[in-house]
Amino acid sequence: MLQPLGLDELAHAIYRFALNQPGCRLEDLLRHHDAPDESVRKSVDRLLELALLRPVSGTLVPTRPPLALRTLLQRQQSELLRQQQEFSQIKDAVDRLAEDYEYAQAPGARAGWERLETPAALHARMERLAGKTRIECLSLLPADTNTAEALHAQRPLDQHMIDRGVSVWSVYLESVYNDRTALAYARWQAQIGGGVGTVPTLPLWLRIYDRTTALLSIDPEDPGAGAVEVTGAGFLTGLVALFERLWAATTPLDAGECPATDEPTPIERELLRLMGQGLTDEAVCKKLGVGLRTVRRMIAELMDRLGARSRFEAGANAVDRGWFRPCPCSGDRPLREKDEKTPSLGSARTTALDSVLV
Repeated sequence: MLQPLGLDELAHAIYRFALNQPGCRLEDLLRHHDAPDESVRKSVDRLLELALLRPVSGTLVPTRPPLALRTLLQRQQSELLRQQQEFSQIKDAVDRLAEDYEYAQAPGARAGWERLETPAALHARMERLAGKTRIECLSLLPADTNTAEALHAQRPLDQHMIDRGVSVWSVYLESVYNDRTALAYARWQAQIGGGVGTVPTLPLWLRIYDRTTALLSIDPEDPGAGAVEVTGAGFLTGLVALFERLWAATTPLDAGECPATDEPTPIERELLRLMGQGLTDEAVCKKLGVGLRTVRRMIAELMDRLGARSRFEAGANAVDRGWFRPCPCSGDRPLREKDEKTPSLGSARTTALDSVLV
């Protein structure tokens, strides 16, 4: 029981004898204990080293253990802290060597990109990048990537980065309020010091580490398709600019509803823009990360608010109210399924309106 202190049964017996025989001498201990003299002397030396016995005028006086061992405990604590620091330095060195090896073995990484096609490969890369990030991590997080499993795996990575003083900025869809698991995670991020905001739509899943390495989805429409790691100033400049543009348009998490106004909310404005692109209700649902009933309810409320009897009229009235500025570019509109070589009058009017709503 006393072995962690380097005390065996003989040393314990000597200490108990000294407690019952105040002022005993070494000769008394040698005579009383049935053990080799060398063993008794060795145990006495250990008790003196631990200050459990104190020599006074040729006698051995026992001391109170907590006071005697305080210095030992402080010394042990300092040694543990030193070992922890040394372990951290060794781990950093090993990680650096591992990165050098992986970089040398991955031709795609040298070319500025590398495909990560399995969830295990992606998580391993996120774990490595989070471990070496020193300044900031920027994330765009669409609804279909925030599964309970993904958030559970990401939590220790975000925690570790924030604990180290890394700035963690995350942008979620406004529909995050409809997802209990994702909302709880976003609130947890904000509580521990992360920056969290929402926008109506997000173009893709994206994480940027220290503005030097980014992970983004291979196919924004299919989260299971994997991700690609990209490096290089050309790639990162554009991706960081995308994040900063979206972050500037975010609403802080749990900011509350704005006062009543004639202006549309960000999600209503985005809904009108998506309608102007000719997307189906189902496609709009996927973009906004909400259910079909929610989208149709929002459209009905907008039509009522705009005094419109049709979606086309709603778009026209929104333009009349100044909710949108005319824009000649409409390249992000999907191609119509119908043949547009001989458009009808109605389709021509819709195309003109589309170019305004984009």
